Amino acid sequence: MAEPNIFTQYMQKRNTVVRNKKILQSSYIPEKLPHRMDKINEVVEIIAPALNKDKPSNILIIGKTGTGKTAVMNFVGKELRKADPNQTNCAYIYVNCEVVDTSYGILYNISNQIITDPAKKIPFTGWSIDKVFAELAEYIDKEEKVFIIVLDEIDRSFQKNGADIFYYLTSINEILQISKVSVIGITNNAKFTEFLSPRIRSRLGEEKIIFPPYNVEQLQDILYERAKFAFDDGILDDDVIPYCAALSAQEMGDARRALDLLRMSADIAERNGDSRITSAHVRSAKNKIELDAVSEVVKTLTIQSKTVLLSVILNKDEDINPMTTGDVFTKYKFICEVIGQSALSQRRVAGLISELDMLGIVHARVKSFGRAGRTREIELSTPKEIVNMIKSDDAFKDYWMYKPPKQKTFF
Repeated sequence: MAEPNIFTQYMQKRNTVVRNKKILQSSYIPEKLPHRMDKINEVVEIIAPALNKDKPSNILIIGKTGTGKTAVMNFVGKELRKADPNQTNCAYIYVNCEVVDTSYGILYNISNQIITDPAKKIPFTGWSIDKVFAELAEYIDKEEKVFIIVLDEIDRSFQKNGADIFYYLTSINEILQISKVSVIGITNNAKFTEFLSPRIRSRLGEEKIIFPPYNVEQLQDILYERAKFAFDDGILDDDVIPYCAALSAQEMGDARRALDLLRMSADIAERNGDSRITSAHVRSAKNKIELDAVSEVVKTLTIQSKTVLLSVILNKDEDINPMTTGDVFTKYKFICEVIGQSALSQRRVAGLISELDMLGIVHARVKSFGRAGRTREIELSTPKEIVNMIKSDDAFKDYWMYKPPKQKTFF
C-alpha cells in the first residue's frame, strides 16, 4: 500500500465519472465520423488509385478549425493501412506542420517514417536541404510504391519558411523513376495559396475539398456519439450536450471546442467529487477555456502592446473614468521612461489600443462631442488573472521598483 502523500486527499475526493477519457480527446479517431462521410468518400475516391500504385491527384483541404479536416484524414489513413496492411502498394505519411514547421524538419520527419534502415536515416541536423531532399527521393524511389504525404496546418510552415517545402514535394515526381508521391495539404486559411507562385499553387491544389462548419444539430450528434462510449448511463444531465453544442456553434461550428467543453466539464465534476455532470459544470468549463485562450493571446503580445495594456490597467486602478486615449498615452510614456523603452507616437499607441480591442482584451468605443471632436473611451475587459499576469511580467519589474524623487520643500 502506498504511503500517505500529497495526492491522497485529492484521490479520495475525486469521483470518476468518465469511463474512457481518451474518447473525449480531439486526437482520438472514432469508428464513425458523423456528418463527414461525404468528405471521407470524396478523399477516398481521389486517393484510391494509390492501392494500384497509380499516383492520385494532390489535394488541398480547406476549412476552419474544428471542422473535421484532421479527423477525416487520420480516419482515411487508418482505413488505407487496413486496405494495404503490409504497405506494399502505398504508404500514408502524416506531418503536423504546427509542430514541425521548418523545411528541414518536415523532410526529416517524413524520412523518419519511411527509412527503416538506421544506417541510412537522415541526421537531425547538419545537412543542406538539397542533400536531405536528394537522399529522401533516392530512398523513396527504391520502395516502388505510392506515398501519400499529408501536411497538416501547411500555412504555419509557409508563414515561417515560405514555399520551399511545397516546391520540393510537388516537384519530387519529376525526378522519381518508379515510386510516386501525392501531397495532401490541410489548412484553415483559404487565402494562403494566393501568396504561392502560380506553378506551386496549381500543383498543390489539383483537387480542392472544402469543409464547412458544423451546425448545432451536427455538433450534438458528434458529442452523443462520443458520450455513448465515454460515460455510463445517467452521468450526463439531459441539457449538457445541447449546451456544449450551442456554445460551440456560436464559435463557428468548432467540434474541437465542443469536445473540449464536454471533457473539461467532466474534469471539473470529478475534481468537485460530483457524481453527475450538469450545465453548471459546462459554464465553469467555458469560463476556464476562455481564460486560457485570453492568457495565450496575452503571452504572445509584443512588449509595446503589453505596455499599452499595463497603462490601461494602471489607469483603471487609479479610477480614471472615463479613460481616454490621451490618458492611456500619458501613462504609457511614463512607463516607457521608467523601464528605458522607446515610446511610440500617440497615433501608433491608438492603433495598438484598436488591436487590443479586436482581441477582446479592452473595449474601446468612439464617443463624439460634436464640433469639439471625437475621442475613444476605453474600458478593461480582461479577468483578474490576466491583469496579474501583465503586472508580474518581467519586462515591468523596473517599474515596480521605481520610486519617484522627493519634492524639495522651500521655506
